[in-house]
Amino acid sequence: MAGRVNMVLVVLVAASVLHRTAAKTYVVGNELYWRVPPNTTAYSTWASAYTFRVGDTLVFNFTTGLHDVAKVTQKAFDACNSSSPLTLLNNGPANYTLNSTGENYFFCTVDSHCSQGQKLSISVSASSNESPASPPPPGTTSTPSPPPPGTTSTPSPPPPGTTSTHSPPPPPSSAPSLAAATISVIFMSIATGFLW
Repeated sequence: MAGRVNMVLVVLVAASVLHRTAAKTYVVGNELYWRVPPNTTAYSTWASAYTFRVGDTLVFNFTTGLHDVAKVTQKAFDACNSSSPLTLLNNGPANYTLNSTGENYFFCTVDSHCSQGQKLSISVSASSNESPASPPPPGTTSTPSPPPPGTTSTPSPPPPGTTSTHSPPPPPSSAPSLAAATISVIFMSIATGFLW
């Protein structure tokens, strides 16, 4: 009996570790997506609700040609200076994987969108397993996901007769469901006496 209890505890701890180390995907701004916001604090308010970690992915949903997303230094962010971005993603929607701890700064370089509040500053923590983060690789790229057919919204401010397609938030990571499936199999094995 003690062996079974110990096995159950081991399984629960393993499932907890799997759940905590799974990287998350965040759609920047949720329903607002990545466009000129209704106020200059919209994206900072959105970011304050989350804890970002190394390995997480930001999804910037925007219409190609109307917006972009640049990763920049704090100095460029504060001045909305787009002359030397660290990374520039032009095709929407764009994914950016957070690959180092510390502050990360993003804004749209189109027109005066940055000064109108289309900018995001986030703090990135180490991954859940607390291993040190490696520096970002040079020339970080993104892999955009295609938007679903028939989904439209109007960007702010909308050019006459223009619509914007956005993809829904990606499905959650499969690591928690894998952990749940593993636990189920082990519990069924314990219940039927297969493991002992």
